[in-house]
Amino acid sequence: MAETDPRTLIRIARESGAPETAQPLDLGARVRELRKAQGWTLEQAAGRAGLARSTLSKIENGQMSPTYEALKKLAVGLEISVPQLFTPPVRDQVTGRRDITRAGEGVAHATATYEHELMAGALTNKAMLPYRARIRARDIAEFDGWVRHDGEEFLYVLTGVIRLYTEFYEPVEMRRGDSAYYDAAMGHNVVSVSPEDATILWVTSLT
Repeated sequence: MAETDPRTLIRIARESGAPETAQPLDLGARVRELRKAQGWTLEQAAGRAGLARSTLSKIENGQMSPTYEALKKLAVGLEISVPQLFTPPVRDQVTGRRDITRAGEGVAHATATYEHELMAGALTNKAMLPYRARIRARDIAEFDGWVRHDGEEFLYVLTGVIRLYTEFYEPVEMRRGDSAYYDAAMGHNVVSVSPEDATILWVTSLT
């Protein structure tokens, strides 16, 4: 593994806590909750989804396993995505967790091309990994191939000017305040093109 690969940071974040066990979801109860959250009656929700009232009632009461087509109709009617039908209610996931990282107090992780400062280091089982990076690299040739890893990534330029290289797009220069969101499985690298080392905020998904 190349030392510049963010997978090292992701591994550090994941190994800081035990994996959580997923709980089975009651689809019927989830659909009912989503409907009621919109303030809709069975008739209203069924009409919006293009389903019979009796069909929606059976789904909510666990008397029918909906087909994928019915799930898509439900999602459209409830104005959500299909995966959200299988996502536990947010209130069941509230932990009240919080972590403050003061300026300069993040966990340092230096490489040949980047200097990373990991944030929210006290929190385990995070869904995303935020870190500040000083970009040392000045040329794409300094990298041992593309950096790529699972998940998605958000990049925000804090200072200086960078050039973002991505596998399927032309390189693009980005300045303070510019941002990018991309598939992290796509090869990517960043270099500084300003006189001083640029700094960026990176947020990488861990799920």
